[in-house]
Amino acid sequence: MRTIDSAMVLAAGLGTRMRPITDRIPKPLVEVAGKTLLDHVLDPLAEAGVIRAVVNVHHLADQIERAVAGRTRPAVTISDERAQILDSGGGVARALDHLGETFLIRNADSFWRDRAGSNIARLVEAFDPALMDTLLLLAPMEGSVGFDGPGDFFRDEAGRLTRRGAAPRAPFAYAGAAVMRKADFAGRQAGEIFSLNALWNASLAQGRLFGLVLDGLWLHVGTPAAIGEAEAALAAF
Repeated sequence: MRTIDSAMVLAAGLGTRMRPITDRIPKPLVEVAGKTLLDHVLDPLAEAGVIRAVVNVHHLADQIERAVAGRTRPAVTISDERAQILDSGGGVARALDHLGETFLIRNADSFWRDRAGSNIARLVEAFDPALMDTLLLLAPMEGSVGFDGPGDFFRDEAGRLTRRGAAPRAPFAYAGAAVMRKADFAGRQAGEIFSLNALWNASLAQGRLFGLVLDGLWLHVGTPAAIGEAEAALAAF
């Protein structure tokens, strides 16, 4: 079975929609079902063979540093963005020296429960660099919890993606997990501020942005109300 041993966890956001909770704790340390969002992200990475993870920090960064200080599975390196949030792409670009040639990316505000086998392992196994630059994990809009957007992508039978564009809704949302390569960041500088969407749009134009559909229950925890919704869904799953 193919493995990827490094991951980037994007945890530097301000968590404005989670206020007032995030006035006192950073969003990645919000607890759902007795476990922080960050642990809900890091634990499945460890189970899938990831041995090192970079976690970027900004808002109330000291708390996140303390929370991961004792972690060995995966071992955590902090990428300090206290001075300037670099957006999703810039955050990864700054951390490239700590990541492998191919690596996982995870958002810290969503997680899932696997139905039959690890979705991280499925994502890694499905990545084919001959066909794709990036492979995104996609959550079906139907049955997902806590996401109120119109969806992000359409997906063809081969897994190739197109954006929602002008359509009122799309069947899939980005589930906050992806496989990418260092080569995708060629020409980008550490300290540059940019979104991963800039890279994904370039890949999409070349027909090299693909998606894998999540098998399980996806939980997006973006607001205080979403905490209770997620806990109820987990109890019923």
